[in-house]
Amino acid sequence: MSHAAAVDVPPASRLQHFPISFFAVVMGLAGFAIATHRIEVWLQAGPRASLTLAAVAALVFVITAGVYGAKAVRFPHAVREEWQHPVRLSFFATVSISLILLSLTVLAVLPAIALPLWLAGSGLHLYATLVIVSTWIGHRSFETPHLNPAWFIPAVGNILVPLTGVGLGFIEVSWFFFAVGLLFWIVLMTLVFNRLIFHHPLPERLLPTLMILVAPPAVAFLSYLRLTGGTLDPFARVLYYGAVVLFLIVISQGRRLVRLPFALSWWAYSFPIAALTTATAVYAQAIGSPILTAAFVAFYGLLCAVIAVLAVKTIIAMGRGEICRPES
Repeated sequence: MSHAAAVDVPPASRLQHFPISFFAVVMGLAGFAIATHRIEVWLQAGPRASLTLAAVAALVFVITAGVYGAKAVRFPHAVREEWQHPVRLSFFATVSISLILLSLTVLAVLPAIALPLWLAGSGLHLYATLVIVSTWIGHRSFETPHLNPAWFIPAVGNILVPLTGVGLGFIEVSWFFFAVGLLFWIVLMTLVFNRLIFHHPLPERLLPTLMILVAPPAVAFLSYLRLTGGTLDPFARVLYYGAVVLFLIVISQGRRLVRLPFALSWWAYSFPIAALTTATAVYAQAIGSPILTAAFVAFYGLLCAVIAVLAVKTIIAMGRGEICRPES
């Protein structure tokens, strides 16, 4: 695609093709803020850096929500098309997940703000989960090749709820969401691996979504510890090391991944790596392991590099008009 071809797209058309998946940028930035807070705790530093990143994530959320809201008003048919799309449908859950993550970034310092964010995010996510799963069940045009790791997104959101919910005192509600997320994760893990092994390979533009496989067990580890008072029992260990081995499996596909042209789907790398980074920090602290502490620092360095590359490439692609375009 040439630069000239990109800039010839009218602004109105770019708005029409503004993707719901842009909310994944908010997830990545919020996850980066949460992981940065773990570095601050480790260095015994103040929360200035993590709160600054949280503010950036909140700003991106507001801008993204405003632009997508304008799209919904001017081009409602384009929103309906995304809702009926077998891949983009799952990304509608990133809106509520973003609210939940933003509530977690300010929980320690601004609980009065965290509460309404969490209530809105959790309620919206429960609704999104029910509607999306109902659509999966009732939409008979979906076929096995449509299945991809992005379908994990609604499940991940449910597992996230306890991270803020427990801190706000909503214990039973948090257990409910954790159970829902864990149930769908187990079911979807089986379905996705069946699709990956026995069907055609994922299209190139969806290969970055393989990293989403890492997020459910990493987040489940963090939420389970929050729900059980920080007890590192055998189930918690299984969740953490499950995330690690899935990360290694995805990294083994590195040669295929690095050759891909940039697309917004690259942001699928960010939140799972952030979740694994935070989980590693918590695990290392729980067992006092210098090896895992070193792994935490290494993961955080990788996360910084990934966020930097994604931010630069996204800004360049936006400037060239290469993101808000119809699919070829």
